[in-house]
Amino acid sequence: MSETESRDFIRQIIQDDLESGKHDQIVTRFPPEPNGYLHIGHVMSICLNFGVTNETAGRTYLRLDDTNPGKESKEYVDAIERDVRWLGFDWEDRLTHASDYFEKIYAAAVSLVEMGSAYVDSLSADEIREYRGTLTSAGRNSPHRDRSVEENLHLLARMRAGEFPDGELVLRAKIDMGSPNMNLRDPALYRIRHIAHQRTGDDWSIYPMYDFAHTLSDAFEGITHSLCTLEFEDHRPLYDWFLDQLKPAHRPRQIEFSRLNLAYAITSKRKLNALVEEGIVEGWNDPRMPTIAGMRRRGYPAAALREFVKRGGVTKKDKLIEMGVLENCVRDILGENAERRMAVLKPLKVVLTNYPEGKVEMMEAANHPGRPELGTREVPFSRELWIEQEDFMEDAPRKFFRLKPGGEVRLRFGYIIQCDEIIKNDAGEVIELRCSYDPDTRSGTGTSDRKVKGTIHWVSREHALAAKVRLYDRLFNVANPNSADDFHAALNADSLQSVDAKLEPSLAALESGTPVQFERLGYFCADSEENSADAHVFNRIVTLRDSWAKQEELAMKDQGQV
Repeated sequence: MSETESRDFIRQIIQDDLESGKHDQIVTRFPPEPNGYLHIGHVMSICLNFGVTNETAGRTYLRLDDTNPGKESKEYVDAIERDVRWLGFDWEDRLTHASDYFEKIYAAAVSLVEMGSAYVDSLSADEIREYRGTLTSAGRNSPHRDRSVEENLHLLARMRAGEFPDGELVLRAKIDMGSPNMNLRDPALYRIRHIAHQRTGDDWSIYPMYDFAHTLSDAFEGITHSLCTLEFEDHRPLYDWFLDQLKPAHRPRQIEFSRLNLAYAITSKRKLNALVEEGIVEGWNDPRMPTIAGMRRRGYPAAALREFVKRGGVTKKDKLIEMGVLENCVRDILGENAERRMAVLKPLKVVLTNYPEGKVEMMEAANHPGRPELGTREVPFSRELWIEQEDFMEDAPRKFFRLKPGGEVRLRFGYIIQCDEIIKNDAGEVIELRCSYDPDTRSGTGTSDRKVKGTIHWVSREHALAAKVRLYDRLFNVANPNSADDFHAALNADSLQSVDAKLEPSLAALESGTPVQFERLGYFCADSEENSADAHVFNRIVTLRDSWAKQEELAMKDQGQV
């Protein structure tokens, strides 16, 4: 970071701590739970935690919070590692798990019991909720709160040994049932779960709760700044209480920042999992999903996600960012780097009646109009072509500068053609255009200096590559589906359309995931899961222009977001 570049409030705190000598090195962690795939909301945390240490020669741990084995799996672990690497970050030898510290966390629980700061409770889950009180009324002490240290230690040891069924007992911190902060009303530290863990197997019958395990893991790893989203602000007094009681050798500091919420998307893992389980999407990596895996499969560049986070900023104020901001980040990256190709999504046949049958010319086409260093390619041209249906209009208005009866248009990298005859089917639909071409007007080599106002793209019918092209749109049709009572009602029925397209043949060799611009249509990539030499499948990454911008702005204003 340059001297003149403004810092967000977290980076300013970190800089002050370094300059004051409070810390010699900054240590952070990204601690996802492996119970689902990472989504756009996690990108902010990943970029922040790894970013601040990259900028200050610090260290970041990738710590998997594997304290809830019933919902976790190796699939999710692998996906998390893959996503963080793809975003451009490396934890080197600092891959850890909460389960690495299970023995030390348990020892800390024993210490709390020994000092009279924790007890084993026999209340049921429903009774604990009843005793906890409400936001406006204080809780009540459990009748088991004053068990002796000896009895608590004995019961805790038996809990660990697996002598009790799930839910029979729970270890709770002894803090203050009258606290206005609900998190301090004797929170649970351990619960009984007779379920095998993906790493520790059947070694444990009890598992620590997130707040307890997270605080201690931070301390064990020497974390200097524990960066959390705002929903953990009310948990900070509990975080500090654990540190005050146990006095670990290292004391981390928790700092909260606002979540990155994306309009027209949900970021609840529970709801995302429901989309997968109910078959609404094809999986966690469905290109409509706001997961990192889904966006990568759709063709979003990692640099665009990093830029999106940068534009969103690190603040204390919750915000809902327009989908258009993310899509513009994608356009900015792809516009600079993606090569151009020609494709026809809704084909209409054109026959050049005066072009020799059997003749094929190779037209020289620039791979990127603004970057000559990317070179050129040859595109076959023949008597029969495909053009877009939208590039022809039978009853065209005066300012329609594409193809119309008796009108002329230039074929990109090719000739000027004129529409002479329209062929329709029995239903009155246009199925073919008979046109003539001017042989003196070939792009770059023609002898005629005639000009026409319109230029359209095309594909040789004989050489065209048949492909299934998926046109993705927003998965939801309301700006903030997270707040909907039933997010199913906000689903966009038109979030996916599939068309049978015709592509220029060079696209057959395109490596899956490599973005290209289909000229005049948008940015696309070959699907990483289903594209093959025998069945070509392409995904639309993003359109060339933000057609949603105005209605998205209005929708967010209606919801008070802007």
